[in-house]
Parts: sequence; structure tokens; C-alpha cells
Amino acid sequence: MALSPQWLDELRARITLSTLIGRTVRVQKAGREFKACCPFHDEKTPSFTINDAKGFYHCFGCGAHGDAIRWMTDHQGMGFMDAVKDLAVEAGMEVPAPDPVAAQKAEKRASLIDVTDAAQSWFYGNLRGSAGVAARSYLDRRGFSQQVIEEFGFGYAPGDRQGLKSALAKFDEEMRIEAGMRIVVDGKEPYDRFRDRLMLPIQDARGRVIGFGGRILDADANPNAPKYLNSPETPLFDKGRTLYNLHRAAPAARQSGRIVVVEGYMDVIALANAGIGEAVAPLGTALTEQQIELLWRHVERPILCFDGDKAGQRAAMRAVTRALPLLRPAHSLGIVRMPEGVDPDDLLKEQGRDALEELLGNANSLLDTLWIVERDAAPLNSPEDKAGLKARLIAHTNDIQDPDIRALYRRELLERFSNFAFPPREQRQWTPRQQGGGGKWQKGGFKPAAPRLSPEAAANLRRITSGGSRDSLAAAVISGLARFPDQIIRHEDALLDFAARDKNVGKAIDSLIEAAETLDSRDQSPISAELGLPAPPDLSRYTFLDEGTDPVDAREELAEAVSLLVERPALEAALTAATSRFEQDPEGSMEEQAQLRKRLLLLDERLKQFGRKKAIADQDNNSTPTAENLSADERKDGLTQIDGH
Repeated sequence: MALSPQWLDELRARITLSTLIGRTVRVQKAGREFKACCPFHDEKTPSFTINDAKGFYHCFGCGAHGDAIRWMTDHQGMGFMDAVKDLAVEAGMEVPAPDPVAAQKAEKRASLIDVTDAAQSWFYGNLRGSAGVAARSYLDRRGFSQQVIEEFGFGYAPGDRQGLKSALAKFDEEMRIEAGMRIVVDGKEPYDRFRDRLMLPIQDARGRVIGFGGRILDADANPNAPKYLNSPETPLFDKGRTLYNLHRAAPAARQSGRIVVVEGYMDVIALANAGIGEAVAPLGTALTEQQIELLWRHVERPILCFDGDKAGQRAAMRAVTRALPLLRPAHSLGIVRMPEGVDPDDLLKEQGRDALEELLGNANSLLDTLWIVERDAAPLNSPEDKAGLKARLIAHTNDIQDPDIRALYRRELLERFSNFAFPPREQRQWTPRQQGGGGKWQKGGFKPAAPRLSPEAAANLRRITSGGSRDSLAAAVISGLARFPDQIIRHEDALLDFAARDKNVGKAIDSLIEAAETLDSRDQSPISAELGLPAPPDLSRYTFLDEGTDPVDAREELAEAVSLLVERPALEAALTAATSRFEQDPEGSMEEQAQLRKRLLLLDERLKQFGRKKAIADQDNNSTPTAENLSADERKDGLTQIDGH
């Protein structure tokens, strides 16, 4: 279905946003706008504003921003098209007709929902009748409250192979089969898929029943039957795009600010029974890319809380690797490491909600999980073992598509690897006779001279400072690394890659790394410049060379400078490679070249902005920012963040 921008604009214009939001949130008139306590985070003083004239809402506390459609998707948990359809009814507009094939599919889905709805009513009644005694006994043993049993719609499928056929006689056999309720085998009469099982409805974001999950009650009588059985893929039910309980968890998540992902629906219900309503679960599959994106629509950092057995930890790691290419600023995963052999339900029974809350509150970051899992994956007794660990870490970072996040992950993981693989050396006991490289007496003993750059390296640096702006950045970076030698090993991998691409500074970088390897990792003394280390090219442009800059801030600025320095040669090499593939793959080559040229333009802009930082910082130190201090572009950017235009 194609919805034109003009049609969507007309839809937004016909909706009074304050009225729409006011149905579920208490709003107050404030001048030309409305205000309220933000429904997306807890607050006591209203910071959430609604502007009917412009058709958007904005929270100055948490940054939530959107229009009527966004309100329906983010606050009500609806899909885009469902939100559009509901708003169109309110606005008195006709949704553009889909093509005939799409219309036929929509009609079929509506008909199949009638089938699953009827099946749910039948299962629900069975549980509360004489046939549901064993199922009710199981629920009692699990300790589920009557409220939870009703809320989640528990039911029971009797053992009769033709029971559902009789109960749903008003639907033809083809529909029952297509809805996943019956199984057809060539040459035999179709039979009920779910038999003698405790039943749970699986619902979509609007709460409609699209499938079922069933737990076996008498495993001894059916030793070969699976413990849990879900509906098959149907026109209604796509396992990889569905999260169990999301329609209930999304509203709860808006209050708690989190979503907890567990392995199965019984874990979801156990958490709800303990008062944790914002839990969801995948359905018989590892967490998929589509499900991760679905979670990120509701919270920026979903928490995975899988079982503590090996299978649970493998499932968590699969989710981590699937999330890596999708990572974007402020969006990640938290991962709870459950005690070995323990699942969330076990923990709740044995230690109570507080114990689980403590684990959820201390979930590992995605980066921490990557490091821990790969570090502990195999013995690290030899250089080859350690090299394997480094290769695995780099392979993971290569999967990250966002260039800034990729660089940060690579830097952090390699720094951890360096600290792990090359622990600090023991401090040597120096005496005057051992001072071969020079040194001096200080209070507490003799301190050896700091490592020096070779004359050849210093001469090479002098040569590159006479070049253009990029050579100026290279010289500044090397001067910064000489000032903070503890950062050399941190950036070793990126620097070596750059040195291989740019022979002009390769020898100087090699000398720096060689000098850094002679330092104790805790030593922060600058490398000696007595052999003629050139002066930095332009102190005014680089804050990390300014003696007045805080050392922590200077190191972070230096890290950004290294990233900028090494990225251009890598992009240029990739552009050359893409160009060379033109004859074999013209379309793919042109597309890749366009993307790489765009990244080069963005890199140039980053370089310009980086060069302005110190001037801006100096201006900030001498004046208070006002609207008059801002450039036209900066004022425009500020308004854009508020208005969303």
C-alpha cells in the first residue's frame, strides 16, 4: 500500500493532537500549547509539551518527539499501518486502497483471526470445565495468581484428535488448517495440532490472537512429544517478527523504562506473577534482527535475561552477534548472566523478586559480554591462543556498520586485550650504574630517562610537517602520542594500519610504538624530545597539545584525532577497490563508490569541525553563550531539535 506524503500530511492536519494524547494523559493548557507530565519517563514537573498548530509533541526531559502517528506507534504500541488506519477512521478519511493481491491477503488475515479467536474461546472454556482439572492443578503448582491466569488467557486443549474440528465447525477445514490449528497428512484425515496441552494465546501488537503455544501436561504418556509446541508459520503468525507479550509489555515499559527479554512464555508469566510486567520472549527461535529493531522502538537498551545453562548463554551470544551490525548511537543491549543452571523462574521461586531485580540492575553491556565470552571461550596459554582472541574480537567489530561505534568498540576491546595479554611489567630497581640511557636522582630514588625518538624518526616528522593539512594532523597526532605515550598501545592496531597505507609517517609510527613498548603501562611520562622532536604544527588547532587541557579530556581528543587520521586512507583504498570492480559489477561498483564518496565528504566536515573545537572552547571561556553568539546554522540546528522540521 502506497501512502503519499500529501495524504499523510492531510491525516496529521485533521487530528487534534492534544485531544488524542489527552485520552490517556492528563494535559493542561499553557498559552498556545498544552503541557503534561511526560508519559515516556517518570517526572513530577511537566516537561512534555503539545503544539496543535505544528502537530507535534516534545519532551524537554527525555527528548521524546513525534506526531500523531508516532504517538500511536510509540505510546500505544501499534504498527505503522494499524496506527494510520485508526487515525484515518477518526479523521474521516479513506485509506488508499491496496492492490488486489494485498487486499486479498488482508481479507484472508481477517478471516483467519476469526478462526484463532474462536479457538481461544474454546480453549479458555475447556480450562474452566471438567476437562481442565489437570491443567488447573499444574497452574496451582506453578503458583500463578488467578489474576495472571485470566490476564494471559490460559486455556486447555483436550486430547481428542478431532475436538477442535467439532468446536470450530462453522469454519471450513481449509481455514482451520491455514490458521495452524489442524495438521494435514497426505492420505489421512487432518487432526488437531494441540492435544492435551495447557494453551496460551500468542497476540500481535494490537492484542489480536494470531497463534498459540501449548505446554504438554503428561510427558510420561507422550515421551516423544515436545515439551512446548507453537503454531507454525501462517499468514497471521511470523515467528521471527513476533515477540510474545509485547502488547502488554510496551505500556509497562513506558513506566519502568526497560523491557526484559526472557527465553520463553512461561518465564514471561513468572515475571508478571512477581510484578514485573515488561517482559517479552521470542517464540522458539533465537532473537532475530527484526525482533531487536522491534524492541528498540520501545526502549534503547533491552535487557536479555536468558537461562543460565549453556543453551541460554549461546542464545544470548547469538542475539549479541545479530545486534552488532544494527548498532546505532544510544541503542544497544544489556545482558544478564544468570547463575549456571538457573532460569528467571527458578530465581524468583528461590530468592524472590529482589534477587532478580539486582541482576537486571547490573546487566552487562554488549561490549562487556563480547569481551567476557570471547576471553573465556578457549584456553589462552600460548601466543597463538592470544592471537586467536584478538582476531575474534576484531572480527566482531568488523560486523558493526556504524563507523563511530565500530571505532569505539575496536579501541576499547583492543585496549582490554592489550592489558590482558601484556600485563604491567614489574618495576625495575635502577642504580646509577644502570643508567645507560641517562636519568636523574629524585626523591625516592633514581628515575631513568624517558625513551627517546630516534634521529631518523624525528627527521621524518620534520619532513611531514611541511605538507598539507592532513600531514599537519599526522604530525599533531604523533606529537600528542609522544606527550601521552600510554595511548600509543591503545591505538596500536589503527596506527599500524595507517602506517602501512602512508609510508611518509610509517617509520615515525614504528619508532613511537617501539618506544612505548619499553614503558611500564602505568608510566605517563612524555617521550623525550631531546633529539629534535619537531614542535607541533599548530597548537591553536589541537586541544590535546595544549598544556592547559585536562589530561583526561586531552586523551579523548587525541583518540578522536587518531580516528580522523586513519579513516581517510582506509576510505580512499576502499574507493580505489570499488572503482576497480566496475567492469565486473557496474551497478554495485557505482553504488559503493557513491557511499564511499559520501563518507569522505562527511569525514571532511568532521575534520573541519574538529579544527574549530579549540577556538570554540576559547570563546566559551571568554563569553557566555547567547543567541547572538550562535551562527545562523547553529541557531537553525537548535530550532530543528525542538520543532522537528
